[in-house]
Amino acid sequence: MSSEVDVKLYEFAPTRSIRVRWTLQEIGVPFESVSIDMHFNEHRSAEFLKINPAAKLPVLVDDDLVLTESIAIVLYLAEKYREKQFLPVRPNERAQVYRWLLFAATELEQPLWRISKHTALYPKNRRLTADTALAREDFAPMARVLEAHLAERTFVAGEAVTIADFVLAYTLDWANEAQMLADLPCLQDYVERMYQRPHAPPRIAAAFASLDPR
Repeated sequence: MSSEVDVKLYEFAPTRSIRVRWTLQEIGVPFESVSIDMHFNEHRSAEFLKINPAAKLPVLVDDDLVLTESIAIVLYLAEKYREKQFLPVRPNERAQVYRWLLFAATELEQPLWRISKHTALYPKNRRLTADTALAREDFAPMARVLEAHLAERTFVAGEAVTIADFVLAYTLDWANEAQMLADLPCLQDYVERMYQRPHAPPRIAAAFASLDPR
């Protein structure tokens, strides 16, 4: 059976699906895109819930493997296609990739997720303006840590691009959409540089613009 049939990416364009699409495109894996429009609750359909009962995207289906959680997926892909060298072999170098993957998911993504919930996702009567302000406060010092780290580096972990860069660039683009990178020139330059790569996916703003208006 061909790779075109074996590999499917269930995605919604502006979401963390971008991380997986980016990794697939960098590796060069042919895949079928299955768009699940969250604006129209397609992620809550009975058909999709059979694939992911958590009703979240992305989901990768690779032959008989069904895998959720974007960082787990990009790690799986990097492990499977080791020849592409997006995950180092040496333990100390690999540890740095793990470090920045977790930093992106915890120190950066969590405050961004709180902001998204309290500005757009929750019903208006459940949104807490105070938590949005606190989330911005939580994000700022962690972003400055990364700003200093990238001041004299091209990539976040080592001398070559890794999956940590694909995850981190998307996360920072998310922060950029929330206007949280204004005083962080190294992070702005890093995002621009990463999205100029030939196999980079569309940025979040372009992904939103591509959605079906129905």
